[in-house]
Amino acid sequence: MNERKEPATTGKRNTVRLQMPVTDAALSELQQGDVVYLDGVVYTGREGVYKRCVDEGVAPPVDFAALSNVNFHCSPAAAVKPDGSYDVGAVTATASFRFARWMARWFEISGAKVILGKGGMSEEIYKEVFVPRGARYLTTVGYGTGALLGRGIKKTLGAYWIEELGLAQALWVFEVEKFGPFLVDSGADGSSLFEQSNRAVNARIESLYAGLKPPALGRYGETSSREDEVI
Repeated sequence: MNERKEPATTGKRNTVRLQMPVTDAALSELQQGDVVYLDGVVYTGREGVYKRCVDEGVAPPVDFAALSNVNFHCSPAAAVKPDGSYDVGAVTATASFRFARWMARWFEISGAKVILGKGGMSEEIYKEVFVPRGARYLTTVGYGTGALLGRGIKKTLGAYWIEELGLAQALWVFEVEKFGPFLVDSGADGSSLFEQSNRAVNARIESLYAGLKPPALGRYGETSSREDEVI
C-alpha cells in the first residue's frame, strides 16, 4: 500500500502511507517534509546492536532482509506479562547522529533502506552513506511522541539480546499499523531538511538584532557575541 494524499491547501504537507518492506519506487517518490505512516514490520537497533553486529562481528539473530528494511533508533517502554511476553506501550526515538559511524557497514549487513530516529544526521553522512544505497532518513515529529507511536504497535514479534544489552538496547521486532507520524528529513540528493532550515534561519538571525542596543552583561563569562561558544 503506497498511498499519497496531496495537500488540500497551500502550506500543508503531503501525507504518505507506506507498506514495509518499502520499495525503491516508493522511496524515490518521497519528498522532504512529507509526513509518513508505516504498515508492516519494523525492527529496532541502536549502538548496542551495531556494536555487536558491526564491531564484534556477531551474527544477527534474525534475517533482516527477509524481515523488513526499516530500522528504528529507539528505546521501547516494555513490561513483561505473566506469560513472559512483552507489552510495549510506548517507543521513544533516540538521537541518530550518535550512530553515524556504523551506518555504512550496517546497510551492508542489514539491507536497510529506511532509518527512523530523532534529529537526523549530517548532509555529509546522507550523501556519502545513504544516497549510494538509495536509503532515506525519517525523523519523529517533536518530543513526547512515544505514546503516540506506541498506539501503532500491534504486536511484538520478537525481542533479542535482552540479557546481553538490556531492554532499551535490545533488538525488537514489531508488527505495526499506521505507525507514525514521521517526517522525511533526507532528500534523494542527500540534502537535509534540518540543515536547510538551519541555514535559512541563520542567514537572517543578525537582521533581527539590527538597531538594538547591546545587552548589559555583567556576570563573569557572559558574552554578547553570537560567534562565541559559551560553555
